[in-house]
Amino acid sequence: MVQQIQYKSFEPNSIDMQWQIDVPELTFLLSQADRKLGELNAFSQLIPDVDFFIKMHVLKEGTTSSRIEGTQTNIDEAVRKEEYIRPENHDDWREVHNYVQAMNEAIQNLQVLPLSNRLLKQTHKTLLQGVRGTHKLPGEFRSSQNWIGGNSLADATSIPPHFENVGNLMSDLEVFLNNINVPVPHLIKIGIAHYQFETIHPFLDGNGRIARLLITLYLVSTGLLNRPTLYLSDFFEKNKTLYYDNLTRVRTHNDITQWLKFFLEGIRITSESSIQTFKNIIALRANLETKIISLGKKQALAKSFLRLLYSEPIITTNAAAQTLEINNATAARLIENFVDLGILIELTGFKRNRIFAFEDYMKLFR
Repeated sequence: MVQQIQYKSFEPNSIDMQWQIDVPELTFLLSQADRKLGELNAFSQLIPDVDFFIKMHVLKEGTTSSRIEGTQTNIDEAVRKEEYIRPENHDDWREVHNYVQAMNEAIQNLQVLPLSNRLLKQTHKTLLQGVRGTHKLPGEFRSSQNWIGGNSLADATSIPPHFENVGNLMSDLEVFLNNINVPVPHLIKIGIAHYQFETIHPFLDGNGRIARLLITLYLVSTGLLNRPTLYLSDFFEKNKTLYYDNLTRVRTHNDITQWLKFFLEGIRITSESSIQTFKNIIALRANLETKIISLGKKQALAKSFLRLLYSEPIITTNAAAQTLEINNATAARLIENFVDLGILIELTGFKRNRIFAFEDYMKLFR
């Protein structure tokens, strides 16, 4: 802790250094997490049209990561178009979709940029555009003191580093992430980096979401994942107290090992869960493709519609017609066929302006 004028801030050590990983329990957890992550990566590459399904994974991540920060949007609302969201929920809905946009842009930008402070700032700018926090320096590191918990610096549960030190600490973090001369296993490295980012809290708002997003970006940038298929927000939310307690313990007891154990278990458990979700998707798809055989000559169109539903599981007749480039009458008949087959259910109970849901698919992401 470092005494400032009226408070004490926590100033972490640099992390770009040699790390000794000699705890047997940690080594064992690392091998398990590595193996499961490798299975997930291999599995995702075997699935045709995997990007359709990844869209829902990202949407679930955006929903869960934002919910940790206090938004109320759930996956059922998140998949809807904004015009179908109640006015009082628009802000939360936009925060979730900003997260999705920020993630997608960041993954795209990794093709031309390294995982760097520049990339994180660009991602942060997208995250906060037009939502709560839009006046808190989107895309810029903070130039004032922030705090965690409490109402002010006086009763804060934790006070991050002084803003004058943020630049140097984030430069050290960037070098550590990209330093191939320091032989730290990738999952250990990103576990340390996630802790360090959360501790620095370099932005005035959105730090938690960027810190969690950083994990997936690192896994993709290093080639551990070919596609962004692993997200830890669900694990962190289900174990929220442990998540914060283990991060805090590093600062209060200099115990990075306990945090890394928790983090590696999160990688293993989440990888297993993601693999199971993909298996469930494959089983569901096989079942549905069998069902649509009964549509005879409409099979080809039905297959195209089914592929659309994997990325847009809430659909209207107009949306189906526009995307599939068919007239509204044909789209309406196709949707009725899917309702009769039990693939879609109608949500509104109206005779006009009806909305349909691919319920069995959405269940896989709740």
